[in-house]
Amino acid sequence: MLPPLMVTNVAKTFTMHLRGGLKLPVVENAALTVNAGECVVLGGPSGVGKSSILKMIYGNYGVDQGEILFIHRGEPVNLAKADPRLVLEIRRETLGYVSQFLRTVPRVAALDIVAEPLTARGQSIEEARAIAAAMLARLNLPEALWQLPPATFSGGEQQRVNIARGFITDHPVLLLDEPTASLDAHNRSVVVDMINEKKAKGVALLGIFHDEDVRNRIADRIVDVSTFSSRKAAA
Repeated sequence: MLPPLMVTNVAKTFTMHLRGGLKLPVVENAALTVNAGECVVLGGPSGVGKSSILKMIYGNYGVDQGEILFIHRGEPVNLAKADPRLVLEIRRETLGYVSQFLRTVPRVAALDIVAEPLTARGQSIEEARAIAAAMLARLNLPEALWQLPPATFSGGEQQRVNIARGFITDHPVLLLDEPTASLDAHNRSVVVDMINEKKAKGVALLGIFHDEDVRNRIADRIVDVSTFSSRKAAA
């Protein structure tokens, strides 16, 4: 039985068109698997390509070679070769993503931003808002903010909206890009509990965590990205 996520022989190079077509290699022969109910952490020094790997897996970056396989609708699908419609379908049904940054939507309340992934999958707005409210309450976002657009929220408040939105669905694969970076100790512990609950439900999680305490509490394995980095680590 194949794991929910499998990366094989992936390579990525950026072309700097404003620098005469200079080639900037990022990773080569990248390989990893994430099993159901497991949290795998991408480790290694800054600048070795951890965020680039997450973006390739999510489909924001193309790849030069290799496969990024998901089990989607019961069948293996190579996202690296998928057309845009299939990528969007995979994101809607199979692959979730939580970053440390919220792309705020003008004039849309925080509650509806969190609820939107559920309504996009056919759930009623009333049910979705009720679940979103429970998520925001758990993450200690004041109820007075729920009906406000989060553009003016603090960084930590925006991050909690983003976490609630990312964790609200039942995607079988979830990518986490430093979701606890701007949080206080109490809310970091809440997110750790939420990650462990996802693991208990059989979700495959792949993430970047620079907080050593958080990493130690959630990681089943750490993949050293420097082993397939094409660049020197940042100083």
